[in-house]
Amino acid sequence: MVSALYAVGNILLGHFEEQTPKFKRIGKYLLTLLIIVGLSIYFGRIVAMVVLGLTILPAVYLHAIVLPRKGINGWTGEPKQKYYELRGWDKDKMCSGS
Repeated sequence: MVSALYAVGNILLGHFEEQTPKFKRIGKYLLTLLIIVGLSIYFGRIVAMVVLGLTILPAVYLHAIVLPRKGINGWTGEPKQKYYELRGWDKDKMCSGS
């Protein structure tokens, strides 16, 4: 489940992580995988899946409430300049996206 969610997330929402270093993205995936596997081993699959499901709440809050309040589309990350400024990224390295 973790791998499937990350794959779909990267395909649909990868543009939100354009300038995040690859090692951080891989580290986040591995940490999430280890936590969910550990929860599954020690507390059962249901607990692991509930925790995994709950991780979507902060993302929904960020994309549906925080970003629009800052004038940024929560699905597209546009206008890019505002989004890059929020993330503290170099605006000179803006990707055009697809």
